[in-house]
Amino acid sequence: MNLHALRLFHVIATTGSVTRAAELLNISQPAITAQVKKFERELSLTLLQPQGRGIALTEAGKELVPLAKRLFSVELQIEQFCQDFRSGSRGHIRLAATYLPSHFLLPAWLARYKQQYEGVEMSITTTNSSDALQQLLNMEVDIAIYGGLPEESPDEIQTEELFRDELWFVVSPDHRFANLHISLDEMMREPFVMREEGSSTRERLLALCRTHSAPSPRIALQFNGLHEAITAVIAGYGANFVSSLVVHEYVERGELSRVYVEGIQLQNIIAVCTRKQEPLSAAAMNFVDMIRDQS
Repeated sequence: MNLHALRLFHVIATTGSVTRAAELLNISQPAITAQVKKFERELSLTLLQPQGRGIALTEAGKELVPLAKRLFSVELQIEQFCQDFRSGSRGHIRLAATYLPSHFLLPAWLARYKQQYEGVEMSITTTNSSDALQQLLNMEVDIAIYGGLPEESPDEIQTEELFRDELWFVVSPDHRFANLHISLDEMMREPFVMREEGSSTRERLLALCRTHSAPSPRIALQFNGLHEAITAVIAGYGANFVSSLVVHEYVERGELSRVYVEGIQLQNIIAVCTRKQEPLSAAAMNFVDMIRDQS
């Protein structure tokens, strides 16, 4: 079917005039008449008939008008759909994030993003950094966000550092080391409350002890969740080694206190990763731009 000719017929039918339709479409009256006549021959239907000095719709023409209107309405919807995808106001973003950004950064980022781009769907997976990068390589996600040590990433992955946060030793305010400057050896004599094996911060603490030839920490309590570990320290038992992003509010409120270990100043890198030489969708690009601004 010739959709251009159908459009000409639809404009004639809605305006009730070949002359008016020709003016609106910037086509000569003979040209528009000839194309509609040809369209009628292709359909083997008469759609328009003379009526006085004008035209009238035949029965077939009357029934075709609402169908054509529905078709061109869908066309407008498709055009709007494409425009929304190009602008990033529609789409689907798949994210993989490590524990730290997933729990302490993404909620605020996503809330701000969704306020501006309500039509974009978001899927978020919380995992470790190696798995996040593997999901990115496998095209299971569009963006990976991690917090921790810089990863040795494959050549196919582009890594952009957003910012860095410090790693702190923290204890309860009543602890004998609260707000003091002590040595690493002294700190390692304290019982630690930590997350499970495989936690990146736990591995950083063990590596720190090896680097400085200090005793390994005595992990007296182990939790699968970071919140539980912090709560135990707040309650008065042991110490924790943790991102400042996680505990700075507890410290500001006086629920936890820092311990300043001499010569130790470690940082986490918060980074966003994408696939090299593969452009992000407009929706994903808008999200990356927003978290750059937030960082």
